[in-house]
Amino acid sequence: MADQEQELGLCFQRRFLAARQLRAFPWPELEQRLRSAPGSSLLADILHQTILHPLCVKYPPSIKYRRCFLTELIKKHESTTAEPLDELYDTLADILNEKESTRCYKNYLLPTGESVTLSESEAIISQGTTGLVTWDAALHLAEWAMENSTVFSNRTVLELGSGIGFTGLAICKTCNPKAYVFSDYHHCVLKQLVENIRLNGFAVQPETTDLIQPKSEVLEAEGMSYQQPKLIVAELDWGSVTEKQLLDLQPDVIIAADVVYDPEITASLIGMLQKLSTFRADGKPPEVYIAFTIRNPDTYHLFQAELDKVGIGWQIIPAHSNSIFLYDTQSNVTILQLFI
Repeated sequence: MADQEQELGLCFQRRFLAARQLRAFPWPELEQRLRSAPGSSLLADILHQTILHPLCVKYPPSIKYRRCFLTELIKKHESTTAEPLDELYDTLADILNEKESTRCYKNYLLPTGESVTLSESEAIISQGTTGLVTWDAALHLAEWAMENSTVFSNRTVLELGSGIGFTGLAICKTCNPKAYVFSDYHHCVLKQLVENIRLNGFAVQPETTDLIQPKSEVLEAEGMSYQQPKLIVAELDWGSVTEKQLLDLQPDVIIAADVVYDPEITASLIGMLQKLSTFRADGKPPEVYIAFTIRNPDTYHLFQAELDKVGIGWQIIPAHSNSIFLYDTQSNVTILQLFI
C-alpha cells in the first residue's frame, strides 16, 4: 500500500513540475486511494511533492495552473470523509494572494536526480514562432540520448533548431559532451535559450570560441559536480549560413528535433547538412540524428525522398525502452540517423 501511494505521489510530482495538462493526471486512482484510506497522509504528501516542492517554490508554473491543480486536489479531499486538511486551504489562499508573473516555468526531472528548468511560453505560437515551447520530439530525442550517451560523450555536438533548449540541456547534464552548440534563428528564441542555459547553471561562451580544444570546468549544481562542457549559442540561418560559420563548428554529432514540418524548411535543412559534411577538418562526416513527430505522413515521405535524391542515406533508429518524460498525447515520434 505504502509503495503504491509513493508511486502515485511521484506520478503526480513528475506531471505537475513539468506542467502537464491536468486531465492527464491519475485522478481516478487518487480518488480510489482516498476512499479506501481517508485518514492517510497521501494528499499532504502530494501537496509537498508538487506545489510546496522546492523546485516549484523557486520556479513555479503559472498561478492559474497551480490554482486549478489545487482546486482539483481540494475537490478530491472533500469527496471523502476525511478531516479537513488546513494546509490545502492555506496554500490556496497564498496562491490567490500572489501577483501574476510574466514568467512561468516547467521542471523536468532527470534520472540523475537533477532537473532541467525552463522558462517557457504557454502559447504554442508566440511572437511569430513555435520555438518557445518544448515539443514531444525534443523529449523523445533526450530520452534516446540518455540511453545512448556514448554517442555524445566527449564529443562536439551541434543542435539545429534548439528552441528553448530542453534537449541540449538534458544532454549536457547526463551525457558528458565535450562541447555543445545550441543554434536557432529567431531572435526571441535565442534570447530565451540563453536565459534557460544560465538558469540551469551553465555559462555561455562567445560564439567565436575555439571548439577544437575546449577547457573543461567543473560545474557545481544542486550538490552535484561534473565536467561542464563548453556551451555556445549560435544564430544559424540554414538558407544563408556562411562557409566560415560552418568551418568554426566542426561537429562530431548533429541533432535536431521537430524541424521537418515544412517542404521549404526541409530543402534548407538538407542543404545545410550537405555543407556540414564537406567542412570537417579530418574529412570524417558527422553523425546525424533527426527526431520528428509524424503529423503528416506526406511531409515525412517527402523528407525521405529528398534525402534519397541528394544521396544522403538514412535508417530508422529502433525505439528506446526508457520512458523518462511524460507526454500529453501519444505522439508518433521517429528518429532517423542520416549518413551524409
